Amino acid sequence: MSKERLPDNFLWGGAVSANQCEGAYNVDGKGLSTADVTTAGSRYVKREFTDGIIEGKYYPSHEAIDFYHRYKEDIALFAEMGFKCFRTSINWTRIFPFGDETEPNEAGLKFYDNLFDELLKYNIQPVVTISHYETPLGLVKKYGSWRSRKMVDFFLRYCETIFSRYKDKVKYWLTFNEINVITLNPTISAGIVVKEGEDFDKVVYQAAHHMLVASAKAVKLGHEINPDFKIGMMMLYPIFYAETCKPEDQLAAMKAMDQHYYFSDVQVRGYYSSKAKSFLASKGIELETEPEDETALREGTVDFIGFSYYNSNVATTRPEAQFTGGNMLNAVKNPYLTESAWGWSIDPIGLRISLNNLYDRYQIPLFVVENGLGAVDKVEADGRIHDDYRIAYLREHIKAIKAAVIEDGVDCIGYTPWGCIDLVSASTGEMEKRYGFIYVDKDNEGKGTLARIRKDSFYWYKRCIETNGEDI
Repeated sequence: MSKERLPDNFLWGGAVSANQCEGAYNVDGKGLSTADVTTAGSRYVKREFTDGIIEGKYYPSHEAIDFYHRYKEDIALFAEMGFKCFRTSINWTRIFPFGDETEPNEAGLKFYDNLFDELLKYNIQPVVTISHYETPLGLVKKYGSWRSRKMVDFFLRYCETIFSRYKDKVKYWLTFNEINVITLNPTISAGIVVKEGEDFDKVVYQAAHHMLVASAKAVKLGHEINPDFKIGMMMLYPIFYAETCKPEDQLAAMKAMDQHYYFSDVQVRGYYSSKAKSFLASKGIELETEPEDETALREGTVDFIGFSYYNSNVATTRPEAQFTGGNMLNAVKNPYLTESAWGWSIDPIGLRISLNNLYDRYQIPLFVVENGLGAVDKVEADGRIHDDYRIAYLREHIKAIKAAVIEDGVDCIGYTPWGCIDLVSASTGEMEKRYGFIYVDKDNEGKGTLARIRKDSFYWYKRCIETNGEDI
C-alpha cells in the first residue's frame, strides 16, 4: 500500500437499504415487514405492529423511490459515477414472506439475481446487508420477533438460502444493520415493542443475545458455503467526547461508548467481555442461553467491521446541559462544531478518531458503510441542483479517511456514502431529508414524478472516484 494515497483497490461506492428505496411492497409474493406498516413521521413512535395496513394512512416504503422497477436506470447512474461497490440489503420478506416458511419465494430470489447481475455487468461489487431495519411482520406477530430464540433458526434458514443462491455473485456481507441500535430503538431496528411494565433492558439484551448468536452462526455458515466470503458486522459508531477534563465527564464518555462496544466486542472477539458481564449483572439481567452459544460466538467472529458515522456526541455530568440531535442519539451540544439542518453535528475529525479507535481496539479491516449529510435540496429553474454543502461535508470526511489510512495506518476497505440516491428517511419517513448524489422527484406526501436528476455532487464524486480520492 502506498504511503501517499489510498490503495488502488479501495472500494468507492454508495449505500441504500431495500425497505427505503425498493417500494413494490406487495409485488411478486413479498410479505409485509415492520417497515411496511410504519407511517410517515412515526418511525420513532412505539407501535404494536399488529394493525397491518390502515386505510387512509401514508406508508413511505410502499412505493419509496421504486428502485424495484428502476434499478437498471439507477445502476447505470452509479456506473457513470464510477462506483466500485454498492451497498444494499435484501428484503427478508421477499424471500420468506412470513418469515417461518420452509421454502423460499422464487420470485424474490430472482429479483436479487437480476439486481446483482446488473451490478456485476458494470463491475460493481454488491455489499449486502442481510437484515436492515425490516423484520417480517409474521415473525413479529407470531413469535414476538427477536424476543424468541426461534428467530435464530428462521434467520439461519434465510441466510443459507441467500448464501447458497448468491455465492458466486456476492463477496461482501453484513449480518445486521447497526445491531447496537436495538438498545436505542428496538422497534425500528428489531421489530420489538417493549410494553409498559416490562423491564426494557431485560427484553432488549435478551433479544440482542439472540441476534448475536444468529449473526455468529451465519458467519460460520457463510464461510462453509463459500470460504471466500467476507462477512462483517455493522454498527452505529457514536463516538463520545467528554465535555470537560473533569474525571466524572471522562467516565461518562467511557461508559457511553461501552454500551456500543458491548456488541462489537462479542462479534469481533467472540465472547462477552468482563465489562459486559458486569453491566448485565448490575442490571439484574441473567441471559437465557443455550449450551452451544459460547462455541457459536467463538467460531463466528466477523471478518471486518462496517460502521455508520454521521456525527460525534458529547457526554457530560451537567444536568442542565443543552442537548442536540443525532443519529438515534441526542447528545450535548458541542460549541466547537456546526450542525446540519436536522441538528446533527458536523465533525469530520471525529471520523478519523473513530477509525483509529476501532482499528486500535480490534486490528481487523474497517469499512465506512454509511456517512453523509441530510439536507433540503432545491431544483433550480434550469433543472440543476447545487449542493455545495454536501460536497463540503463529504470532502472533509474523505480527507479524514485518507488521514486515518495514510498517516495512521488504519486498514479501511472502502467508503459508501449513505443514500447515494435520495430515499425515504429511516428516522422520520421523510423524502425531503436528502442525502443523494441523485435527486428523486418525490415529496414528503409521496407526490412527484420519481424522475432522477444528477446533482452537482454527482459530478464531484465522479471525479473523486476517478482519481481515487485525490481530486476532491
